[in-house]
This record gives sequence, structure tokens and C-alpha cells, in this order.
Amino acid sequence: MTVITFRTRDGSPWTPRYLTAIDAGSCIGCGRCFKVCPQSVLQLMGVNDDGALVDPFDDDEDIVRKVMTVAKPGNCIGCNACSTVCGANCQTHEPLAA
Repeated sequence: MTVITFRTRDGSPWTPRYLTAIDAGSCIGCGRCFKVCPQSVLQLMGVNDDGALVDPFDDDEDIVRKVMTVAKPGNCIGCNACSTVCGANCQTHEPLAA
């Protein structure tokens, strides 16, 4: 598979790896990835007793825990800042096929 590769200012090859998924079972909902994302790719969601994703700020829902989700995958620029700060190692990043 051929992937899209760019060159940095010094001419070194660089292959961006785009965020494609977050494992909700591993995510601890800390929000570190959300804070470093420059493109608003991520969104915090609550998980209720049934395991469904719900609005974390809805007072009517009984939220068991919070997790991060990929809300706008098309906004990802492949910088990997989110994976750098993720302590749970729950994100999947992939290069884009050419």
C-alpha cells in the first residue's frame, strides 16, 4: 500500500498518521488529548448504565464514566499530538493511502 508522504523543511520524509478510532474500553476520559488537539477532532461523551454514549452534561442521564470520541475525523491533520499525551494508549492512527 502506498501512503501519502510529505517532506519537512529540512527535506526529511514525514508520513502523517490520522486518528481513526479511540478504544472506549481503554479510554479514561481524562481530556488530555482534547486539550492538545488544534483541530477540534475530539468530543467528550458520557457512558450510561446500558453502555450507550450520551451527552456528559445531561443531568437526566446516569453517567457511569466519560470517554473521548472521534467527532470530526476529517479535521485531523495527522500531527499525533493526541497520541503523545495519551496515557491509556487507546488511540488508533493510520496513514492515508495515496
